[in-house]
Amino acid sequence: MKLNKIRRPINDEPKTKIEAEYFQLSRLIDELEERKLPGNLVSQLNNHIDQLNDAKFETNRKELKFLNKQKHAILKLLERQAKLVPVNYYRNMWLALGMSVFGLPLGVAFSSFLGNTAFIGIGIPIGMGIGIAIGTEKDKKARQEARQLNQEIKS
Repeated sequence: MKLNKIRRPINDEPKTKIEAEYFQLSRLIDELEERKLPGNLVSQLNNHIDQLNDAKFETNRKELKFLNKQKHAILKLLERQAKLVPVNYYRNMWLALGMSVFGLPLGVAFSSFLGNTAFIGIGIPIGMGIGIAIGTEKDKKARQEARQLNQEIKS
């Protein structure tokens, strides 16, 4: 089964946010065509692409919002069903998780140990560093297993 293309003309040098998003999504679709994907996943991806191709928008803001929504739905499908992730996916995810899971408890421990609540925030950068390290390792593992796409998806 073959992936559908975006029917909107794509510029190689995008000037607006919408053009940049369409360019990024079209590059993602081109890369996915080179990979072997299961038939049910291809049909789900085609469904999202068709929704994007058939949509009419009143304003650029609504178009950009819908485009981002479709792009993230496609990425979520790829991650859950084919275990494919973009570059730095795990690093970005674990950055936030590290701050909340490791950083805040460390900050609370520091502040209670020192008896000063001003030190609660000191754990956040420590947790951020831990999260980035964990995410980078997971990205390396995904790259070694050929589960990583060749592009970074910017939100």
